[in-house]
Amino acid sequence: LTDPSYRGQSLAMTYPMVGNYGVPNNNDKDPLQPLLPRRSFESDSIHAAAVICQDYSNHFSHWEATQSLGRWLHDQNVPGVCGIDTRRLTKVLRERGSMLGRLVKLGPDDALPTSHGTDAEATALRARHLVDEVSITE
Repeated sequence: LTDPSYRGQSLAMTYPMVGNYGVPNNNDKDPLQPLLPRRSFESDSIHAAAVICQDYSNHFSHWEATQSLGRWLHDQNVPGVCGIDTRRLTKVLRERGSMLGRLVKLGPDDALPTSHGTDAEATALRARHLVDEVSITE
C-alpha cells in the first residue's frame, strides 16, 4: 500500500483474508537509518487510492501490530471495500487490461448513481503524471 508505484490505483487483494496481521507502528524508525521510512513500509504514507478485498478481519494478531488495517486506511482517508470476488476481478483485469473505476459511498436511503462520471473526469485521470506525483526532486 505504501509503494509509490500504487499511486492513484485501487489495489485488489486476492489473498483470501486481509487485515488479520494488522499494521505496525509507522513511527518506529530503524535506529541505523532514522531518516528512512520504517523497514516494513516503502514510504511514509499510503499511495493506493483504495483497497478492495474479499474477506476482511477486524481482529489482528501480529506481535508488531498497533492498529487494524481499517483504522490505518481510515486515518489516511483511503477507502476500502470488502465482499468482492477479487479473484474474478483479477481475471477480468487480465483479460481486458486496467480500467478506470470508482468507489461511491452510499447512505441507507441513497440510490445507485446512474452516471459513471463524465468524460472530462476520465480524461483528467488518464492525463495525470503519477510518476511526477511520487518522485522526489533534488
